[in-house]
Amino acid sequence: MRFHYDTTYRDAQRLIRYRADWLAYGALFLLLLAAPWILPRYYVGEVSFIFIMCIASLGLMVLTGFTGQISFGHAAFLAIGAYAHVWFISHDVPFVISIIAASALSGAVGLMIGLPAIRVSGLHLAMVTLAFSIILEQVIGRWKSVTGGYTGVPVPSPSILGIDLGGLRPFYFLCLAILLIVFVALINLTRGSIGRALVGVRDSETAAHALGIWVGGTKVLAFVISASVTGVAGALMAHHVQHVTPEGFSLLLSLELVMMVVIGGLGSLRGAILGAIFISLLPTFISKLKPMLPAAVSGQFGLEIFVFGLVLALFILFEPMGLNGRWLKLKALFQSFPLYRRDTFRRGKTYMKSERYR
Repeated sequence: MRFHYDTTYRDAQRLIRYRADWLAYGALFLLLLAAPWILPRYYVGEVSFIFIMCIASLGLMVLTGFTGQISFGHAAFLAIGAYAHVWFISHDVPFVISIIAASALSGAVGLMIGLPAIRVSGLHLAMVTLAFSIILEQVIGRWKSVTGGYTGVPVPSPSILGIDLGGLRPFYFLCLAILLIVFVALINLTRGSIGRALVGVRDSETAAHALGIWVGGTKVLAFVISASVTGVAGALMAHHVQHVTPEGFSLLLSLELVMMVVIGGLGSLRGAILGAIFISLLPTFISKLKPMLPAAVSGQFGLEIFVFGLVLALFILFEPMGLNGRWLKLKALFQSFPLYRRDTFRRGKTYMKSERYR
């Protein structure tokens, strides 16, 4: 059984503190490095797509999981990042500068949306972001000179210093590297004063204001960070699909992102990763399951959406802490065995929080 003791001030700042954790994460990293040579080509492409969705899920987690701001239109920031990146690299902008510029443009749009959106919260904020996503889809479809309209635009192959990264394995490692950079950056961000401010606004805006936190500025900052990270995912998604169209950034994609953060576990970057993996693999699981179902069931339109909704409802009812909560329970079980108690994670009653600061 492991007991957590800090012997120096730097112990609490370390990302990985124990030898067992170093070994586990090292083995995972080596497995990810070897995966392109172990998995079939089809699954290498699928894992690259999962990496992209993990980045997008991390972006939404900053806004929804850490700040408590609901967004039903985050696919719009994916679209902005994708189209901006395609436009930049089509005009001979280097790949690294292009993806940074696309992320900055997504963050600027997030700033413009976040400024008026801080006046509302909850369901009203969700409707604002949903309306923004619908409007942006129409703008992209009609701005033919830049976006190619509803027919879309082809995406040039990514390259850095003359090295082509459009191949299956090079693109896999590109997505993996960017995911690691984003993940480590967000870990350090959420563990600092900004992360504590985000969580304070999420838990109680009144208490956060009383503690001197600029509530409105924190919300806007969360929008900017979330949109910037999601824009990076959109730029990589453009290379994955190789032909960008407005239909690829529909409302269903926004709902999938929301499901990733909810099922993964709100307020946890690990949960964002787990939720993205789970939701990204769910369509493949459904396609494998369809031949085993009766024809009257497998032939129904919208079966995938029904399964998504069912999974979300089951998680909310039986595991509100998400996949990350289940992981913490299993971890506590193995660490404290045989002293583990079933009521260790028993949920208490939830009382109404303080009213929103006005």
